[in-house]
Amino acid sequence: MASPLSMQLSVFKYLLTQKLKGNERYPLVMMLEPLFACNLECGGCGKIQYPTDILKKRMTPQECWDAAEECGAPLVSIAGGEPFAHPQIAEIVEGLVARGKYIYFCTNAILLERNIHKLKPSSQLIFSIHLDGLEKTHDNAVCRDGVFQTAVSAIRKAKELGFNVMTNTTIFNGKNSDEFRRFFDGAMELGVDGMMISPGYAYEKAPQQQLFLQREDTKKWFAATLKDWRTKGWDFNHSPFYLDFLEGKRNYDCTPWGNPLRNVFGWQKPCYLMDDAGYAKSYQELLDSTDWANYGQKSGNPKCVNCMTHCGYEPSAVNEAFSSFGKFVELVKDIASVSKWRGRQGEPIIPVEFPISKPAKREPVAS
Repeated sequence: MASPLSMQLSVFKYLLTQKLKGNERYPLVMMLEPLFACNLECGGCGKIQYPTDILKKRMTPQECWDAAEECGAPLVSIAGGEPFAHPQIAEIVEGLVARGKYIYFCTNAILLERNIHKLKPSSQLIFSIHLDGLEKTHDNAVCRDGVFQTAVSAIRKAKELGFNVMTNTTIFNGKNSDEFRRFFDGAMELGVDGMMISPGYAYEKAPQQQLFLQREDTKKWFAATLKDWRTKGWDFNHSPFYLDFLEGKRNYDCTPWGNPLRNVFGWQKPCYLMDDAGYAKSYQELLDSTDWANYGQKSGNPKCVNCMTHCGYEPSAVNEAFSSFGKFVELVKDIASVSKWRGRQGEPIIPVEFPISKPAKREPVAS
């Protein structure tokens, strides 16, 4: 919805091609983790608990490019870890762009301003900035003060330089709906090109297990928080069908192969969130050797029961939209009905500030 038009057209063409070919299992977004190392230790993260020798591993640019071509998905989400901690990240991005891929560059933004000169603005590149709420909530989530202010400053800088910028937000237990409604207003006033939002997944390795929502609690929270999002003009980079799913208005099972993960170990089985089945050497091996019946909410797998994350269910929502002509028309009408953000039309709005009260402390992390 909020993506550049060229990206939307590319994804549409890709999806139509998959349907015309009769392909039942195809990737929508390739998740790429060229490293696990990070400059934060968030309480809900399942990546930072690896031993030091694993945290030192890096995928080479060629491995990243080969994985993207092998997978074939039009979109590549570069995550980690913190991508800017990879010494060859600019080369990786440049090579993916040259191969026609559209990139979500997921970053906590601590290193963004000092490294942004290494990248060029492009319709194929979107910075996806991690913001888990307003200042106090976000800094608590990432377990460090000052990160919110650093991220907001980086967003402003990136927009000034002509980059596409979105936010990505993970919702944890006990978060206040009114605060996040203010957060969405504030993000739109900041001028972001879209927002992504998802409930957190209960990683077994995450140090703070109490953070994660149960399935019914997820539905209640999103129903209260997103109740009028279409009229508010909040620009979410999601299918409206997926947002309906979060609110409990639609029911899907997971599409675990829709956002496959390639990381320093290989192709993670079965999905981006779980490595229960080990790793495959190729994307095709991932598809062929995984017993998909063991995963997803309907499978009864206890690790899937409460999961409603975008990486498993956004592909399911997209599949429904392309399941028939009627469903596709329903999606188009839904998107057309969403109000535009009033602030972009010069109408009076209640200002919601993302204040920068003092310079954020620079962390001594190597780029």
